[in-house]
Parts: sequence; structure tokens; C-alpha cells
Amino acid sequence: MIAARLCVPMVVGVLVMSSSHEAEAQNAKVNTNESDVKPYSLPDALVTEKGRSVTSAELWTTVRRPELLKLFASQVYGKTPTKSILPTYEVISEDREALGGKAVRREVSIRFTDKADGPHLDLLIYLPKSAERDKPAPAFLGLNFEGNQAVTHDPGVRLSTAWMRAEHGTGVVDHRVTEASRGSVATRWMVERVVERGYALATVCYGDLDPDFDDGFQNGVHPLFYRPGQTKPDPDEWGAIGAWAWGLSRALDYLETTPEVDAKKVAVLGHSRLGKAALWAGAQDQRFALVISNNSGAGGAALSKRIFGEDVAHLNGSFPHWFCTNFHQYSGHEEKLPVDQHELIALIAPRPVLVSSAEEDKWADPKGEFLAAKAAEPVYRLLGKDGLALDAWPKPAENSLVKSTIGYRYRPGPHDVLPSDWEAYLNFADAHLGK
Repeated sequence: MIAARLCVPMVVGVLVMSSSHEAEAQNAKVNTNESDVKPYSLPDALVTEKGRSVTSAELWTTVRRPELLKLFASQVYGKTPTKSILPTYEVISEDREALGGKAVRREVSIRFTDKADGPHLDLLIYLPKSAERDKPAPAFLGLNFEGNQAVTHDPGVRLSTAWMRAEHGTGVVDHRVTEASRGSVATRWMVERVVERGYALATVCYGDLDPDFDDGFQNGVHPLFYRPGQTKPDPDEWGAIGAWAWGLSRALDYLETTPEVDAKKVAVLGHSRLGKAALWAGAQDQRFALVISNNSGAGGAALSKRIFGEDVAHLNGSFPHWFCTNFHQYSGHEEKLPVDQHELIALIAPRPVLVSSAEEDKWADPKGEFLAAKAAEPVYRLLGKDGLALDAWPKPAENSLVKSTIGYRYRPGPHDVLPSDWEAYLNFADAHLGK
């Protein structure tokens, strides 16, 4: 039986996540010194596996892009199942005067089976009132770590009824969400500000899709796709990041049925490990109009072959469930990887992508994120876009934002999502999605 969904908490979790990153950086034997970066070579995104130069949009679309998608699927994130699941949608609650009358709040259950304890998504949506009286609103869609009640102080959002798993001291503690968690990470989501700017906001707890611990893939959505007798994904099949990315596409499926949302103008975003998932979702699902990666680091926007901060060995050792099993062969052997993360960013082309980095977040390699964004530029230019309008890694600035099709932000501060980050996201979306 598929167990009830589990979420990583985040009354404690937001603080734990930041502090654990710092502890890992101090304790792990990884390079955090720029002078110790060894020479490395990046694969050319515009050369096919047979050595043919990609000189046209058609060749990119028909040959090279499918090659890269296949390599990332089989060697990094794992292949996403092709089996279709017909979900059912149920509106659980709706408040047409949410946020003091500024928004419509809707909670929707997206179910993948007819079992009461089967995996499902609890989607929380805030719609600006203007979306009812004027025209459908563009939207931001992202996964959260904490449960929907934590992203806003709105007392009408239901508390999660799932058991949560939290790092606490030296162990893992199971507990129920309490009222104390409400709004605990509201500054990471800025719901009212997003609505004021004319955007809808939709979010789901990532644990609804797959719990963020190594349980052998017995919970979450993976068992829905097992063959008879199969008990875990094959070496080239999806891990947790793949499941989280799949869930973002299923949430987009629902948004396409929502008349108040302009589903052709949905930006998918994510922070940290969920930034990795947002990039992979955007690479696979071209319905996403814009992609935002915040502090996604290794396995996200940062170059793997640079071997700075968190590396492949640490990713696989600490989080063996995130990627496919095939990815583990590259632990300590990044030079053998057939792809690197600039090619993941290139797979989003010609759609706009924003890579956002933080100065104190050396574990996520801000410079490596910038270099990956810059190295994706040739693909964007081939497709008639302007690439990244920076020639050198900039100094951090609070209001930093480069609005070219490959966007970049580099601010002071820690591994987190700050209110100023949201201002940058909104300004970037204004520039590329329009309203």
C-alpha cells in the first residue's frame, strides 16, 4: 500500500536547512577556494553526439535537444515515466474575499488514485481579483518545503494533516503540523505582494509527491508507475527530483483548466533542491513560459565539472534519493559526465530563465551558476534570443537583476528566498511575460 504523504516541515525546517548547509560546507571535504579550482572542459551544447555542429534551430530542435534531454534523463535525474495518469480534481475550499478582499483563495485536491490514502497534491492558489474582472492573470508556480499553511498568515488555509518529518538535533522527529507553523515562512512567498502585482500564486508541498528522505521509494508517487514485481526505480529511472518536477507539470495541468489563470504565462520557480526540480521541470515541459532557479547549486544551475562547493559525491552520499542511480557513478568523476548544467539551462531555450545566486551561499557555487548561465548563451543566440547580457561575473548588489532572456541576479546574503528576491522575480516576469 502507498503510505500517506509526508512533508518536510518547516517551522523548524527553514532554519535547519540553512544551518545544515553551513555545517555540511564546514565538515565535508569539498573545495570552497577559488584558487583551487582545477582546469575543466565543458561539453559543447551545439555539437551532437556524432560530432556534428548544430548551426540551425531545426537541428537543435530535432536532434541535439532530444539528445541532451535523453542524457540528463538517463544519467542525472532519471527518466520520467511516460504512463499517463488521469487525475481527479476537487475544490476543497474557496474564499472570494481572501487577503482582505484582494484575492480569491482556492484549495484543490489533485488525486492520482481512488484510494483515500493514495498520493495526491494539495494545491493552494491565490488569484488576484483583477483576473475575474479584466483578463486571466499570469502565475507563479512552485513547490514549498513546509506545507501550504506555512506560506501565508491567512487563517483560512487548512493545516496539513500529514505526518511531518523534521531534522531535530541528531535525529528525525515525526510530528503533526500545528497552528504555530502558520505563516512561518511567509517572507519566502510574499503572497500579498505577488497578488498586488497582478499575478496568481500556486504552491504545493513537495512531500506530497515524494518524501525527502531515502525510504527506498515506497511512499509518494513512484509506486504508481512500478511494473508488476518492481519495488524501486531502475538505475535510469527517476529519483525524488524527477518526481517533484513531474508534480509541477501536474499542477500546471490543473492551472490550464482555471479560467482566471493565463496558462501560457506560468513561471515555475524553486529554491535550493526545489530550484533543481524547477529547472528540470522547465527543461522537460515547454508549457512553462519562464523558469526561475534560486540558489539551486549542484545538480541545479551550478556547473558540476567546476567542482566547487557541493560536488557530485556529496550530493549522492547525503541525498541518494534525489537523482537516478546511474548518477552515482560520477561521484568523484565529474570529468566523465556526458553533460553539464549549462546544457540543462540551454534546454529551456528560447524561453526566459532567471538564475539567482547569493554571496554567502558558497556551498551552491554562485560563480558556477553564473558561468553555467553564460555558457548556455550560444543556444539562446542560435534561437534568436539575446542570451545573458553580462560578460563578467558581477559584484553582489541588493537590487541586482539582469533582465536579458537568460537573466541573472547576485545579491548579498545567505541561502534563502528574501523579499528582495521576489521583487526581482516580479520585475523579470513583467519584462518577459507582460500583463
